Amino acid sequence: MTAKTDNRAYKATFLLDTRGYTSPVDTLVAKLRDLIISVQGEITQVENSGQRDFARPPDKSYPAGIFVSFNFTAPKTAPATLREKVRLDRTVNRIIVQSAKTA
Repeated sequence: MTAKTDNRAYKATFLLDTRGYTSPVDTLVAKLRDLIISVQGEITQVENSGQRDFARPPDKSYPAGIFVSFNFTAPKTAPATLREKVRLDRTVNRIIVQSAKTA
């Protein structure tokens, strides 16, 4: 008997802090992609919005950040697990995980 997986659609937006990071941003995007796959996520779309200026910079030395969004399907426990896995990562400043509507 196989267990039915209850996957849901999500959109995760990462704000990347690349101060002091010397590798290309694509390596960070690949690392985040692998991270989503590790929480049993199936990625449907990746959007790199590039560097954007902040309306209210949190720090004078950090006036802009790189925004990357992933649309994926995963079990309902994936958002909490994903947040916990990036909690201590210095290159991820913020993460927002939202439920996405499926068409």
